[in-house]
Amino acid sequence: MGVTDQERAEPQRLLVTVDMNVDFSSASVSDRIEKTINYQEIADDLLKYGQGRSWKLLEKLVANIADSIMARYKPLALLVEVKKFSIPKA
Repeated sequence: MGVTDQERAEPQRLLVTVDMNVDFSSASVSDRIEKTINYQEIADDLLKYGQGRSWKLLEKLVANIADSIMARYKPLALLVEVKKFSIPKA
């Protein structure tokens, strides 16, 4: 992640926040995980998504993550925020 060669030399830590608007009414009535979204599955998907890939711009990464989540989980609405730790060792 990054534009400069120095930024791209090593993998960078990112903070990814995903906020999905989903109809949870069926899950709230049934109390069954199959009726909702498994948050651990999303976290695992995000970790796998970045393996072996690279981006120069956060904007492109955010768009790619959003497209992937929309396609797989089909939320009613989605907000993806990615923060980069620009200061070394931050």
